[in-house]
Amino acid sequence: MYDLVIRNGTVIDGSGAPRRVADVAVQGGRIAAVGPKLGGGKREIDAGGLIVAPGFVDIHTHYDGQATWDPFVTPSSWHGVTTTVFGNCGVGFAPVRPGKSAYLINLMEGVEDIPGTVLSEGVKFDWESFPQFLDALSAMPRAVDVAAQLPHGALRFYVMGERGADHAEVPGEHEREEMTRLTVEALQAGALGVTTSRTTKHKARDGRFTPSLSAREAELFALAEGMKRAGSGVLQVNSDFGPGEFEALEAAAALAGRPLSVLLVQVDAQPKLWRETLDQVHGVRRAGRAANAQVGSRPIGVIMGLETTVHPFVAHPVWRELRDLAPAERYARLAGDADVRARLLAPRTDSAAPAFMGESFHKMFPVGERPDYEPNPQDSVAAVAQRTGRTPQAVALDVLMSHQGKGLLMLPFENYAYGSLDVVHEMITDPATVLGVADGGAHVGVICDASSPTSLLTLWGRDRTRGPRLSLEFLIAKQTRGTAEAYGLLDRGLLAPGCKADINVIDFDALQLKRPEVVYDLPAGGRRLVQRASGYRHTFVAGVETMQNDELTGERPGRLVRGSQKASPVSGRDAP
Repeated sequence: MYDLVIRNGTVIDGSGAPRRVADVAVQGGRIAAVGPKLGGGKREIDAGGLIVAPGFVDIHTHYDGQATWDPFVTPSSWHGVTTTVFGNCGVGFAPVRPGKSAYLINLMEGVEDIPGTVLSEGVKFDWESFPQFLDALSAMPRAVDVAAQLPHGALRFYVMGERGADHAEVPGEHEREEMTRLTVEALQAGALGVTTSRTTKHKARDGRFTPSLSAREAELFALAEGMKRAGSGVLQVNSDFGPGEFEALEAAAALAGRPLSVLLVQVDAQPKLWRETLDQVHGVRRAGRAANAQVGSRPIGVIMGLETTVHPFVAHPVWRELRDLAPAERYARLAGDADVRARLLAPRTDSAAPAFMGESFHKMFPVGERPDYEPNPQDSVAAVAQRTGRTPQAVALDVLMSHQGKGLLMLPFENYAYGSLDVVHEMITDPATVLGVADGGAHVGVICDASSPTSLLTLWGRDRTRGPRLSLEFLIAKQTRGTAEAYGLLDRGLLAPGCKADINVIDFDALQLKRPEVVYDLPAGGRRLVQRASGYRHTFVAGVETMQNDELTGERPGRLVRGSQKASPVSGRDAP
């Protein structure tokens, strides 16, 4: 008798194969069989009319700190994610010398918008080496599996000390040798990859650029040599891709003999650069080397509310009078004092106002009860203001004051240069891409893209009206087997005998994202944006039910995933 049988579901197995009605049987935490009329189970679930799919694998998160205190790894676990990979973009918390964690917190706060007070309170730093960090992660059972990568920023600071925080400083020969040794050590202990950041968008809280910004080839090659010696790992990169950047990164990956994975987004300032970078990725693949581009499935947009990090009035002198009030008191002042509102809406002549106050109202959109991730430019704050004869500021404030002061605006700043998702459609349908820009656990005061697996299915598989949709078979394969293979996690992302029994049972007709909301549930009372969903009937990790009817069960079967020494992705190369 099987431990579990999920009967009569519409199985979309993660391979991209056509859906079929079948049973899925689980034994000992693994998929035992998939087919019609399987034998009995100790527990049986009737999944008639429901989608049965693998658990989602999210390879781009920043739960480096949260995973040490939160066994449920929300919000990702609310969205069918059963495996998360963090340590991306060159930031993380190991290795770290005793008493030197303040800089890593400063860096993470600046780059990923996770409050330093939260990290100082929540992360215990009872480790020094990267293997010790993995051991600390391994000691806590969770609702999802987690995996970590070695961050270049932390490694550089560990080896070079305070000099390492300055990206212009160059490590000496012995320091590069130490970086190589520690890279080998981390990968042999189970790191899934090595990550670096080469974008000017990434700054520490104190304003300094990320320490890996301008690392010379000799330093990159020191990391690559460590990967080569270990024979494992992915080189993950976030870069602005200026002249010569891709070539230097590809040379490092070639020296390592390991896959290259680059973040790919459309930026407003250079809306066609993403195509050039993707062409370069295809060039690497045609040469027979593994490479991919990590892309998102919706606009990357700042969420703005009266309780979030930024909004159109955040630098206004009147707002500064209100910002330290409790949210309820602040709302009462704005709702009840016409003079305060009038002063807040009065035209400004000072130069302190953020540029987006006067330049981006045409790209700000109200967030409804059913969030629209492909909003029409005709629904922007600027367009509404023009139609109604009001100022954009007045329209924006009305939105923010709705829902008792919890109204929200979205400002897409990447992947939406042309006011539609046509570019994103090209990105996600390209064979050289994997899904990987959700940033779970990061940017907690302005972004909540950890819900992307849900919007991937609802938007692209059912609700899109401004362009073509995509099949659920394709979408689920992209978020399961595709992401798993990108990191050599070949035991998951597929409903097939022998694979890990990470399973989602989804009521697709009812699947829906809810409006984001601000909560104060982080250590030290820290604030974050979260977003729930409805339609997840069951989620299983290793055959143990972690979520039922959209609520966590409290079970914690998740474990640390350690990379295998010689694991290599089975995809990532283009046919010649």
